[in-house]
Amino acid sequence: MKEAGRITGEALIIAGEHVKEGITTKHLDDIVRHHIEKQGAKPTFLGYGGFPGSACISVNDEVIHGIPSSERVLQDGDIVKIDVGAFYHGYNGDSANTFYVGNVSEDAKKLVEATKQSFWKGLEYVKAGNRLGDVGSAIEGYVKPLGFSVVRQFVGHGVGRELHEDPEVPNYGIPGRGIRLTNGMTIAIEPMVCAGSAKVRVLSNEWTVVTLDGSLAAHYEHTIALTEDGIVILTMVE
Repeated sequence: MKEAGRITGEALIIAGEHVKEGITTKHLDDIVRHHIEKQGAKPTFLGYGGFPGSACISVNDEVIHGIPSSERVLQDGDIVKIDVGAFYHGYNGDSANTFYVGNVSEDAKKLVEATKQSFWKGLEYVKAGNRLGDVGSAIEGYVKPLGFSVVRQFVGHGVGRELHEDPEVPNYGIPGRGIRLTNGMTIAIEPMVCAGSAKVRVLSNEWTVVTLDGSLAAHYEHTIALTEDGIVILTMVE
C-alpha cells in the first residue's frame, strides 16, 4: 500500500503542476494516466463502475466525480479538484487536492485552505481507541464556524485491496460515537467542503456531484494507515 500510495501521490502532484489557464481537464487526466502506468500500476478509477477517466477532475461548484473532457478548458479564477487512485500489486491508494487556476478570489482561497486544515484537524484524532465520530466531529467543527458546510451524502472510506471498503468515514459525527479505530486499519479521510449549503445533486451523466446552490466546493484527501508506531500518510509524497 505504501507503493500504491506513493504512485498516487506523485500522479496528483504532477497533475497539479500542470493546472493552468487554457488546459483541458482531459489533458490533466492523460498526465495522471501516463504517470501511473509508467510506474507499472493501473489507474484505479479508469473503468471503475464504468467511469471513463483515470482521475476525477471537478471544477468550481463540482464537488467530486467530474468527468475529464477535452471540451472543458480551465479558466482564470477556477478551482480544480483532482482525485487520483492507483492500483499496484493488489492494493490501492486514493488521494485528492484542490488547485488554483491563475488569480482566484480570496473567498475561494479561504474555502480551499479551510478544507485542507480540516483534514489535519481530523487527523489529530486518528489513533487506536478513538472513534470515527471523533474524527468527523473535528472536521465539521473546524469548517462550520468559518461559515462553510460539509457534504453528508458522500464520505471517506476504508481502502485496501478494494478502492472503497468498510468503514465509511464521515466528515461529521458525534465525539465518542461510531466505529472504534484500531491498528491495522487503512482509511481515506476526505473532507468535501462547500462555501454555501451542503446539499448536492448528481448531474445527468450519473457521476458528477455539484452543489445544489451553485456555490464553490473544495476537496482534500489522503490514505492513512494506523500502525502500532502511529499513523502513516500513505499518499503523502515528501
